[in-house]
Amino acid sequence: MTTFVVKTLANAAALAVAVWLPFVNDITVDGKDNGERALTLILVALVFGVVNLIVKPIVKLLSLPLVLLSLGLFTLIINALMLLLTSWLADKFDLGFHVENFWSGAVLGALVISIVSWAANALLDRD
Repeated sequence: MTTFVVKTLANAAALAVAVWLPFVNDITVDGKDNGERALTLILVALVFGVVNLIVKPIVKLLSLPLVLLSLGLFTLIINALMLLLTSWLADKFDLGFHVENFWSGAVLGALVISIVSWAANALLDRD
């Protein structure tokens, strides 16, 4: 249970950093105040976690030849697609999270989210 909470908080922090950074301007979170935006980010982090738990392994398995041919760089594209899927699902659940563009939003955001979530997991997941 604590691992789930740690990963959700790390994902929420990573999404917040991607929204906050000025060069990733195609990822936005709607909200009247910081509390509403924080709640939205936590809910989106839950959706993002479910997408990464269920959909991502299937996509990685099906795209294994491309991942091998690109020496793992195609994983960044997979992460961007998972971010776009999260944005689409957030729209369906009426959450105020939007990723507008593939290259400047999803790919750049996926890179930022991967780095920040790795660092946050390393800091938060201490045994």
